[in-house]
Amino acid sequence: MGCEELIEVEDITNETVSILAPVNNSTLTDTTVNFSWQALEFAESYQLQIALPNFENAQAIVEDTTLTASNFTKTLELGIYQWRIKAINFAYETAFTTLNLNIED
Repeated sequence: MGCEELIEVEDITNETVSILAPVNNSTLTDTTVNFSWQALEFAESYQLQIALPNFENAQAIVEDTTLTASNFTKTLELGIYQWRIKAINFAYETAFTTLNLNIED
């Protein structure tokens, strides 16, 4: 196969995943959280990670998953979390968008 036959893959490295919910520094009282973001053109999948209490000093990574949908539902214990999402395609990926989340009763 020659170079002219290669399918061009869109470079998404300078794109940002737009978060719909929960927004940064949200405080929720429901332990079932629906993480939602705007689908990014040319992205094939998304990597979502959730850390307790944050990625810098993680006591636990409670989720690390790759999705093709633009939402994900997870039941979390009460506590302080940080979550992040990045878009991925065959050749490129965006930087993580990182947000803080607090779940209390």
